[in-house]
Amino acid sequence: MHLHVQTGGNYWNMVYDGVDQMKPRERVWTTFQHREPDQVPRFECWIEPEVAAELGQQDLVSAYASLGLDCIHIPLRERPHSNAWKEGVDEWGRVWKDGIYVHGLVDNEEDLKRYSPPLDLVEEFFDADEVREAMELYPDHCFIYGSHVGPFTQAFMAMGLEAFFFRIHDDPRFVEKLLEARTEWCLALFHEAASLAVDFVVLGDDAGHKTGPMISPQLWRDLILPYHRRIVEETNVPVVWHSDGFIEPLLPMAVEAGFAGVHALEPAAGVDLARVKQEFGHDLILMGNVDTSILCTSDLEAVRREVERCIEQGAPGGGYMISTCNSIFEGMQAHSVIEMFRYAGEIGSYTESKALRV
Repeated sequence: MHLHVQTGGNYWNMVYDGVDQMKPRERVWTTFQHREPDQVPRFECWIEPEVAAELGQQDLVSAYASLGLDCIHIPLRERPHSNAWKEGVDEWGRVWKDGIYVHGLVDNEEDLKRYSPPLDLVEEFFDADEVREAMELYPDHCFIYGSHVGPFTQAFMAMGLEAFFFRIHDDPRFVEKLLEARTEWCLALFHEAASLAVDFVVLGDDAGHKTGPMISPQLWRDLILPYHRRIVEETNVPVVWHSDGFIEPLLPMAVEAGFAGVHALEPAAGVDLARVKQEFGHDLILMGNVDTSILCTSDLEAVRREVERCIEQGAPGGGYMISTCNSIFEGMQAHSVIEMFRYAGEIGSYTESKALRV
């Protein structure tokens, strides 16, 4: 049996000797059920706008499709008067310089009130017409929404890392109020995204550094788990948790929170995909683990070896979607990114790949 690729409409239609493959959404949902689809789904949560042109595409939606990804991030609006990711202080009290986060200004309840936007502001982040057009253009794809709006990340960015960690000890009640406010904002965004018929959402809530979690697993259980559980329970589509860093000690709480899966699995931080698959693969869909540093080089052989490693470790039995451990960002080599997903499509068949029969 051999793979043939035919162009059809606006995306690749791949068939095996005349037998249609699963459509992208069917492939993803089969994976979410911890069953083997026809091939390993190809996923990327975030592609930076600057990269679309490097991929030869005019917009992000077509960039996702051109890479052969099974999931497409819905189009988003950029609020014209917001300083987020730009310069100055944004609506949440975060301070930016040249697009880089510097510190936070929230220090008391008056600040919290000032830097907690009204929840109906979430409507300004979405364009329902653009979302509908994208879904009509790619009706068989899975559509997602992902954003770094998790309560933990938003709280420590609002206050600044040092101030936030001191206040956990000195004034836990204020920290809880901040976490509650950011949870409300997260839920408002996810409810709006769900109303636009996305298939699942990705909660960006970074909790780890290169050697371990930012706070102890016990403190995470006491302080953050209740908010994660609430986000999952009150969002009527599956929720996937994204976090960079070494978060393996926190994965039991990801299961308890009810997350459908976890994204990133950063290998440079020591996350072992094979170990995570063995310990948590029956409860969580695993997404990621491709080392982004390799995609910043022009070594296509290294790219292919990395794809092989991830598929060998993550794919057997289903429940894995191949993805970078972060995002597709400016500075990566476009031909390396293209080769990553092309090669994953070539070797990722559950009926053809020896790696998947291990």
